[in-house]
Parts: sequence; C-alpha cells; structure tokens
Amino acid sequence: MPEDKELRIDKFLWAARIFKSRTLASEACNGGKVKIIEEQAHSSGTSVKPSHHIKPGEIITVQSGYIKKSYKVLALLERRLSAKLITDYIQDITPDEEKLKSDTAHRSYIHRFKGTGRPTKKERRLLDKIRT
Repeated sequence: MPEDKELRIDKFLWAARIFKSRTLASEACNGGKVKIIEEQAHSSGTSVKPSHHIKPGEIITVQSGYIKKSYKVLALLERRLSAKLITDYIQDITPDEEKLKSDTAHRSYIHRFKGTGRPTKKERRLLDKIRT
C-alpha cells in the first residue's frame, strides 16, 4: 500500500484483530480507550476519534479493563487478514508488567459455594463487572 494513503484507526484496529468488530473499535475510540503516541514524542498520548487517520510509525495504546496494551504500526492494512500475517503490519510492544497483569487476570476466578445453583441475573452482572 502506498504511504500517501490514509486509513481510519477504527478500521485498522478491526483489520489488525485488536477488536472483534469495527463497531467495538469505534466505541473504544469514542470512550477514550484508544490513544496515539507519535514515535518522536514520548508523551502519554492523545485520545482519538474513530475517524482519525493513522500512518506507519505511530504507537497505539488500547486500554482494555485495567490492562494497557501498546502496538506499533509497521504498515497499513485495509482488509482483515489471517492472524499469522498480522505481524507484518503491527508489532506488540506491550510492557512486561502489563502482560503479567493479563496473565493473572485470566487465572483469577470467582468461587461459588457448592449447592448455590446458577447465578441470578443480578449476580451474573456483578460477576461480569468484577471480571472487567
């Protein structure tokens, strides 16, 4: 893809398989969960709208729960590709501390006492809120 082309960040996040759908990527951008850091400026980043155009060399940070993942854009892609081919377009530069948070989050679980049955709708919402 030529470098003079522009690509919306929500479309890139979807194509790079960071979000399952473009709608989720747009909602994350609108919610302030996605920030852009230019490679030269090592600031905390600025929140972007879904229509923000990205270019190679920029660093994208995505807040997912209490985990902040960082990605460096190597090249632009417009179509969703196989997960094996994504490494040519995006590089995961998430710090080790954040990856450790992610690992511990997957191992934690909520213990329910035997015989209490299925959780009610209210209990399930509470459990979902605790997990995210």
